[in-house]
Amino acid sequence: MNLGFTVLEAVGGVMTNSTAILANAVHDFGDSFALGQAWYFEKLSVRAGDRRYSYGYQRFSIFGALVSAILMLGSSFFVLVQALPRLFHPEHPDARGMVAIALAGVAVNSLAMLRLKGQKGMNSRVIALHLLEDVLGWVSVLLVSVVLLFIDVPLLDPILALLITLYILTGVVKNLRGMVPVFLQAVPRDISLDKVVDEIQAAPHVSGVHHAHLWSLDGERTAVFTAHLELDSDLDPAGYTSIKEEIRTLVARHDIYHSTVELEYPGELCRNELNNGG
Repeated sequence: MNLGFTVLEAVGGVMTNSTAILANAVHDFGDSFALGQAWYFEKLSVRAGDRRYSYGYQRFSIFGALVSAILMLGSSFFVLVQALPRLFHPEHPDARGMVAIALAGVAVNSLAMLRLKGQKGMNSRVIALHLLEDVLGWVSVLLVSVVLLFIDVPLLDPILALLITLYILTGVVKNLRGMVPVFLQAVPRDISLDKVVDEIQAAPHVSGVHHAHLWSLDGERTAVFTAHLELDSDLDPAGYTSIKEEIRTLVARHDIYHSTVELEYPGELCRNELNNGG
């Protein structure tokens, strides 16, 4: 429903010569694509690992969000190119056509919100917020178009288009700031690598921890931890089992999805250090 109306918006924006409607079309297109890719990639992201993607498909969800952000950047740039010159050389939009399209926009998005009535879960709440933003966007277009029916102020149209586009870009930049650290394998904000390492070093028979790495696959629920553990003595099988249980309990406490640790005997040179040394 949202995507179909977005096509009508784009055509209507051209026919009414309204950059505000084009900006709203970009907004609705972004919402449509975001909802579609979220539905597809969220389904894909729960697939287990295979020979091609050994960690699983969790990272596809953030990949879809990145594609959505890039599309929104390109679309917003197009609207800016159309709207900015009109600040200095205003053009008269078709106010009557704008009113008709704005009323349809309010109706379509309100109907979509009603379709979600009674639905539970985080995804439904997020979608409802998207649709509420769309309704408010169309209400603003409706108000401006009604004003233009009675007052000849064509400058209002590009001003509204710029406000809508700046709002879109604010959200895109915010999302990109959250995605870039995940792609660069930064330590998740809600997990302290130092705290994890300190707790491991406090475990029995662990004299040191190095090459500790912690990153997230999808930026939300999937954190991966790897490290080398230096042991203070040779251990029997029961001792090794005890350390493994200690690490398993620790990573579960920090909501770490997957962990891999390498145990090093007393006096053993780290394999990574040997490789780095040639």
